[in-house]
Amino acid sequence: MDNLSEFEADLWEAADNLRANSKLTSSDYFMPVLGIIFLRHAANRFDTATRQIQQEQAAGQMPKRKILPADYIRRRALWLPEAARFDGIMEKATTDKNGLPKLVTDAMTAIEADFAPLQGVLPKDYGIFEPSVLEDLMRLFNSEQIKHATGDVFGRIYEYFLAKFSIQKAHDNGEFFTPSSLVQTIVNVIEPDHGSVLDPACGSGGMFVQTSHFIEHSGGDTARKVVFYGQEKNRDTIRIAKMNLAVHGLEGKIAEAITYYQDEHTLFGNCDFVMANPPFNVDLVDAEKIKSDPRLPFGLPGVNKGKKVSNGNYLWISYFWSYLNKTGRAGFVMSSQASSAGNDEKEVRRKIVGTGDVDVMISIRGGFFYTRTVPCELWHFDRNKPADRKDKVLMLDARSIGQLMPGSRKVFEFTPEQMRNISAIVWLYRGQRDRFLALVQDYFKSLCAESAVVPEKIGNFDNTLKSLVTEFETIAKTIKTLTDLDAAKSAAFSEALTELREARKAYTSDSDELLADLATFFKTTGKNLPATNDKQHAARKNFDPIAERIKGLIKQVDLLYKLTARVATAAAELAVNDSVAAGYDRRTNAKLGKQLDQLRRATVDQLKNAVHFYRHIVWLQDRFPDAEMQSVLGLVKVVNRKEIAEADFSLTPGRYVGVALEEVDEDFDFEQSITNIHIELLALNKEAVGFAKTIQQNFEELRV
Repeated sequence: MDNLSEFEADLWEAADNLRANSKLTSSDYFMPVLGIIFLRHAANRFDTATRQIQQEQAAGQMPKRKILPADYIRRRALWLPEAARFDGIMEKATTDKNGLPKLVTDAMTAIEADFAPLQGVLPKDYGIFEPSVLEDLMRLFNSEQIKHATGDVFGRIYEYFLAKFSIQKAHDNGEFFTPSSLVQTIVNVIEPDHGSVLDPACGSGGMFVQTSHFIEHSGGDTARKVVFYGQEKNRDTIRIAKMNLAVHGLEGKIAEAITYYQDEHTLFGNCDFVMANPPFNVDLVDAEKIKSDPRLPFGLPGVNKGKKVSNGNYLWISYFWSYLNKTGRAGFVMSSQASSAGNDEKEVRRKIVGTGDVDVMISIRGGFFYTRTVPCELWHFDRNKPADRKDKVLMLDARSIGQLMPGSRKVFEFTPEQMRNISAIVWLYRGQRDRFLALVQDYFKSLCAESAVVPEKIGNFDNTLKSLVTEFETIAKTIKTLTDLDAAKSAAFSEALTELREARKAYTSDSDELLADLATFFKTTGKNLPATNDKQHAARKNFDPIAERIKGLIKQVDLLYKLTARVATAAAELAVNDSVAAGYDRRTNAKLGKQLDQLRRATVDQLKNAVHFYRHIVWLQDRFPDAEMQSVLGLVKVVNRKEIAEADFSLTPGRYVGVALEEVDEDFDFEQSITNIHIELLALNKEAVGFAKTIQQNFEELRV
């Protein structure tokens, strides 16, 4: 969804309509609205799994037998009984709109009856809503756009709704859903592929979902590999987490507990993996209750006069370390203040550094969360570091990495390739050179695959351009036979057409050369992907001039479209003359012009796709030319505990890696940026209108 931010706002407006058209409070409709999101997400995953099963049976990969709920669970989907299928509910509602609340309630009841982990979890109080209002919301979630939404999109929608509801419900400032790219980065570093996985501040369960993605991407079966454990203090959030797990075909043991005081699963010292995004800078934890907690082997990080822990960050950090077994790994999000905090927090940090278990520290720029803009850091522990790394810590400053989410000017994320590049740095630190080289090889594979589509896109663009130019040349011939035309308009047309001819001639030559170069590159590289560092550098060197050609051709394609538009405008002005109009088909030219714009976009996008993976190859090779770990100014450095001690036990990566010159973003998309600004302006204007109405209503009430 390219306009996800706008779509989220529309969804929220529709949901908030429940409040505006009823006497309900946010507490009344909070869970039911999330239940509708759950039901739609479950339907999407169910439909996808159904198609997969049908395809596998048709291909002979699965026996043609009765389909069981377990077949859906294996495909990370929830089996939905007939009464709980979204499309069926909407179909029945067309004949009985007043019965819609009951249909939705019955759907939730049916799911709970068939799936024990959800018993007592799903909302079933839809009878409190007006049928027409509920129907509007259901129809919004039955649009074609959202029917094809992925899990990550639903995660975004969950987070957006939770953040909005949190304003009225005070749920930890709306921090329920950790951004997927941060969770994936943590998962990629600690690689949770077996045993017990604990999230003691599990929120909506995103850590568990991303762990399952990681395991299944590697060909594993999540249910056979790991057991999920979670703790969460808020009952409604636990319900959300259980719904999130169920819709992904997962199960987990999630307890209602305040982790500061409780270890409900008795997992102290027994976890293979711990992941979390805990609340930052909490200052109300009762020190008397936890002063003897065995999960705090490094002591309390400062107690104030009221016998409260001054800042809870190091309580969490201590818990994460303590939950691990002797071979366990942990990864968690933490306030950037914690890595260099002083006083008693520094003393706790000193002891933690002394264990030798601090493994990887990653700095993240501000803006990765919907509800907070401050920067953060990803901490990683490894209780089983090999002897050659026991004294070392990887400091990675990723604050220059990331891009704005599509449709947003405020919220950042890592692209899939950026996450893989961060992982590649960790691999080099761990001596896994083969994985680094395999990634670069995979980038070459993607580069070749995208390049192979370029000739088709260019061909389509060329054919339409040729048709337009033919139309223009016909007009040019007509003009030469006429003597009663406006001289200035005629000259403008001729000049524009001449410029178009010259630009097209240069483009054709450059395009032919590029296609020939791509064909040669594919012949030498695509059929025998380079696997060694030397061969990869040689292949990259061969593509260097091609990348420059692509950059130039993108500009030429855009220029040709602008010139055709200019010629078309000049032709339209001449068409007031009957003789010119007789040979000028406005409708055909307009259709061709619109088609050329679409093909221009497709061609430019494909050219950018081809060079996209090349740029990631360059990014990795320029920083790690020998495919071995080395310090990179402003990015990464491996430090030892002596260096950390000399730096006042700071674990802030920026203190060690230095500052590099800001790089020019060659992927900057001006057109997309303008679109994003326009989207945000529309949203702000809509919000301003709403504020104006509220102010006016309040003013009228005061006058009364």
